[in-house]
Amino acid sequence: MIRSFGLEQLPAGGVPSTNGGSIVSIGVFDGVHVGHQAILEANVALAKAEGLTSSVVTFAGHPKQVLLGRAPKTLTTIAHRLALFERAGIEHTLVLEFTEELRNMSALTFLQDILLDGLDARAFLLGFDSKFGRGQEGSAAFLQAQGQKVQVIDRVLARDRAASSTAIREAVELGDLVGASNMLGRRVSVLGQVVHGNALGRTLGFPTANLNLEHELHPPGGVYAGFARLIGDPDRRRFPAMANIGYRPTVQSQVPQSSGMVEVHLIGLSEDLYGSQVEFEFVERLREEKQFEGLDALKTQLAADRIATSELLSEKAPDFGLGISHQ
Repeated sequence: MIRSFGLEQLPAGGVPSTNGGSIVSIGVFDGVHVGHQAILEANVALAKAEGLTSSVVTFAGHPKQVLLGRAPKTLTTIAHRLALFERAGIEHTLVLEFTEELRNMSALTFLQDILLDGLDARAFLLGFDSKFGRGQEGSAAFLQAQGQKVQVIDRVLARDRAASSTAIREAVELGDLVGASNMLGRRVSVLGQVVHGNALGRTLGFPTANLNLEHELHPPGGVYAGFARLIGDPDRRRFPAMANIGYRPTVQSQVPQSSGMVEVHLIGLSEDLYGSQVEFEFVERLREEKQFEGLDALKTQLAADRIATSELLSEKAPDFGLGISHQ
């Protein structure tokens, strides 16, 4: 997938397609939930049928930060969204910074300068509530009035409940993995860059990837079983894994003022992952985080957790959701 960060990074000569031009969808797409996936699937299908490029316009920062002065923790950072877009078969994503200038840009200017001149849009695939431009004046009706071809995807229900990023955030914060996964159409997951820790896990025989999630939301503290994916891995490997979210009370005398660390142990992998991006998919919570009498007791528990994780995941499918992949 080609990724353009700002108009100045658009590929020379336009977007890569058979006949030139693109099918465009616009939105934050936080979570890339079932409603978003319906839009992406329709976009990819139409682009393939027309010999055009499936394209998404999204925003690096949440628009609410500019509009309201505050923004919720995201379900998916821009790096995570880009990975999910690619998995869905999107060929090109234009990432824009949501600034005051962009906020005050008229829908007509946004259409002409960004969508038509920048992306050579030939048709639009929008969600039922998609809006763009100053005062949210850009809509499906606006585009149609400008002579553009538009297809609108209706609201998608997940077990009689409307899928929304707000509802998914609430479920994730409560630890309702099943409810959140139903609306996501995939497992709850986090993605972060692997950063250096104190290497205690490696000393104990359980090397962990310490993830910097930036502003991404995660479930409550505890130990979880799941699957880990190395983003950008040419072999697209998936590993059974276990994750700890918390403060490591056995080895830390003071609780830091933060939301806790996310450490992932990839079972069967020992290579250096520093600087890599790792996505962890939550399958099931094994236990609460707790303080042990010492490192030997902690090591014994980690060994038991690894056995429990392997047994649990042997009965679970490593791939769940985003079955619309056209790779």
